[in-house]
Amino acid sequence: MFQDLTFSVESGTALVVTGANGIGKSSLLRTLAGLVALTSGTIRLDGADEDKPPHEFAHYFGHQDAVKPALSVLENLGFWQSFAAPAEAESYLAQTMTPIGALDLLGIGHTAHLPTAYLSAGQKRRLSLARLLVTARPIWLMDEPTSALDKASEQQLLDLMDRHLAGGGLIVTATHTKLALARTQALHLEAQPVAASIAEDD
Repeated sequence: MFQDLTFSVESGTALVVTGANGIGKSSLLRTLAGLVALTSGTIRLDGADEDKPPHEFAHYFGHQDAVKPALSVLENLGFWQSFAAPAEAESYLAQTMTPIGALDLLGIGHTAHLPTAYLSAGQKRRLSLARLLVTARPIWLMDEPTSALDKASEQQLLDLMDRHLAGGGLIVTATHTKLALARTQALHLEAQPVAASIAEDD
């Protein structure tokens, strides 16, 4: 549970969330993604349709790859395109890619017609990333985004994140590693001190 947590992020900026293991970084992202309900407080996205909750303008890129192993790579992307219909804020300018274009860019175009179950861990991670490129949403919520990526793929991811920011998007990412992005701000989560008292019997 979070207490006294307030922050704002401007378009074109990545908010990098840090803190010890178990402090709540992933829980914060899942709350922003609408996967965990707020008990109090508000989340607001300026410039968006006020009739839609903010999480409808966000992509969530978590620890799990969120792909269906029995479907082909292209079928997975087609499913996510239909599920995550575009929800764009007024200030968001990014263009989407075709599924094949996204796969080619990420170096897995040759897997397009394979069942996803045949992909390696790194390839599944890149397929999960491709979901962000085929449907435009201004907010990327990314939990340890460089996990399971080799150095070349990690740099490519950072380039894509910078391009998303340059298009007016924003990113909230939880990470233990330094991310070399063009424009960042930091949010460090810390545990509240616990007061304890001991009563002694006479």
